[in-house]
Amino acid sequence: MTGQDGSYLAESLLSQGWAVHGLARHAPAHPHINEGETLVEGVQYHVGDLSRPDEVGSILKSVQPDLVFNLGGISSVYQSWQQPYETALVSGASVVSMLEATWQLQQESGKEIRFLQASSAELFGEAKSTPQNEMTPISPVSPYGAAKAFAHHAVSVYRGRGMFAASAILYNHESLRRPAKFVTRKITAGAAAIAAGKLDKLSLGNLSAVRDWGWAPDFVDAMERILNAPEAMDFVVATGVSHSVQDFVEAAFAAVGIEDWRAVVEVDDSLARPSDAAEMRGDITKISSELGWQPSMDFESLVAAMVRNDQSLLQDDQAPQF
Repeated sequence: MTGQDGSYLAESLLSQGWAVHGLARHAPAHPHINEGETLVEGVQYHVGDLSRPDEVGSILKSVQPDLVFNLGGISSVYQSWQQPYETALVSGASVVSMLEATWQLQQESGKEIRFLQASSAELFGEAKSTPQNEMTPISPVSPYGAAKAFAHHAVSVYRGRGMFAASAILYNHESLRRPAKFVTRKITAGAAAIAAGKLDKLSLGNLSAVRDWGWAPDFVDAMERILNAPEAMDFVVATGVSHSVQDFVEAAFAAVGIEDWRAVVEVDDSLARPSDAAEMRGDITKISSELGWQPSMDFESLVAAMVRNDQSLLQDDQAPQF
């Protein structure tokens, strides 16, 4: 709940009058800005570990929820290559334990409990066609994608059991709360630091990777719509427009007035992933037609907003370290 999506979701639900309970990995007292941790006043936080089924199940039982959003897990594809087993456990197996705990709670209480899984476009790693939609074959190319694929299938299994279980197949999405370990935040913070004379060079990996980048608050709105839909289904959540990492770099440096970004950016092959997905671009026909959802922010505006935020943090001496 302290993460990028969790904090925006908490703010939205609280504004609608919901009582909001959130899971945190440690006692939420001092949020770490550059680790993407944000505390939201009004949330009742519970300290717990997704890899411990009894712990999570106990929290669910004490809360007696109406809606369950699972946004947790290892959130970095790069990190999943460093910690493949932990990724399988936290982003895959833990989802099954949470689904089962929710199902058992629903059976005991006799009331419907709706469950939403934050799935990922990394399911489609070896996609043979672009854009991808809900019928695109699942073919992950990373431990992260494989864990998400297992969880995605588990949601379908519990839906077949009679539970309202849905997946939001999320494409890349960014915001001012994106942790510094992500390449997008590294780019915007780096551009701000170079423009301010605080950094000489920015080292990046694969600049040719192509992704569909959206605005995190828009994606939170999509997840709420999916959980409030008449029927439990899976939906692709994206913008339908793709850009390369190089495009992201160009937009970030343009936002700080640096045209010749090549003079201050170097490519370090050691930062590249062992295997990377092909072009990721989502087809949002289904969610647009059935739930009326559309993204509100374009690519250039998104990047510029992140850069301005990093410039502000730099002035307040809260910028991430390189």
